[in-house]
Amino acid sequence: MSIETDTDPPVPPPACPPIIGDVAPNFRARTTMGPRTLASYRGRWLVFFSHPADFTPVCTSEFVAFAQAYEAFRDTDCDLLALSVDSLSSHLAWKHSIEQRFGVRVPFPIVEDPAMGIARAYGMLPAGSTSSATVRTTFVIDPEGIVRALVAYPLTVGRSIAEILRLVQALQACDASDVSTPEGWQPGDQVLVNPPLTSDEIAQPGAAGQDWYYRLGSL
Repeated sequence: MSIETDTDPPVPPPACPPIIGDVAPNFRARTTMGPRTLASYRGRWLVFFSHPADFTPVCTSEFVAFAQAYEAFRDTDCDLLALSVDSLSSHLAWKHSIEQRFGVRVPFPIVEDPAMGIARAYGMLPAGSTSSATVRTTFVIDPEGIVRALVAYPLTVGRSIAEILRLVQALQACDASDVSTPEGWQPGDQVLVNPPLTSDEIAQPGAAGQDWYYRLGSL
């Protein structure tokens, strides 16, 4: 599916928003850094996130944190792309205000979505919502365009940008070595080796002090 936000008529949203394992809906839209399509991010990881509104305190705190962590995301071959239903002029004014007030430049594009086509396609707006304010939804999309993780927060609670970065790093580690990561895993920590699938494998001695279903190893 492809969504065009700057042409008429608007494309209706899909029957169901994307979930983990789905292909992320493509779109073409205006942003603070020129036109963007989701397809243009193929080959790299992408954190695509919505915010309820420009010039709001919680969203401002998140954008400052995302901007400060931008190079850390880039170091993991991951781009950032933001969205709200505000207009492009509002995005540009808010971006300028953040730079003036906090001394932080927002180095990633912010998508305008006044017709709410992208927000509805991604389930960023609750079904039947009478408000155009998107919830704080975050999609992690892999280089093949597949949704690998999604997280939604309410209007009043800000996201942990460090956790989103950790999530991307954990997904990359799992893909690279066919392992899993335990609670709170950080780069450099031990990972979980996939458990055996046969009785013979279970009978093989594991690492000292570890049971067959929970074995730690190093990448």
